[in-house]
Amino acid sequence: MIKTWPLQDAKNRFSELIDRAINDGPQRVTRRGKLVAVVIAADEYEKLVVRKSKSLLEFFQSSPLTEVSLDLQRSRDEARKIEL
Repeated sequence: MIKTWPLQDAKNRFSELIDRAINDGPQRVTRRGKLVAVVIAADEYEKLVVRKSKSLLEFFQSSPLTEVSLDLQRSRDEARKIEL
């Protein structure tokens, strides 16, 4: 459950704020009634921001389309003749 915390309460009960972010999900923090911050668990942050980048080869190897059999060889036929 997302809870909204006034800044003063968030400062005074910081440990509880962190526990709730870990167990219950994102917690909103307001200052003078305006949303100024959202506290989220570190694992959620990792999922959202810190993404392990793959090489292009790894990307294609992890594709579900690796099971599809495609013939990607280039045709050696001569080009068609056209009149100019």
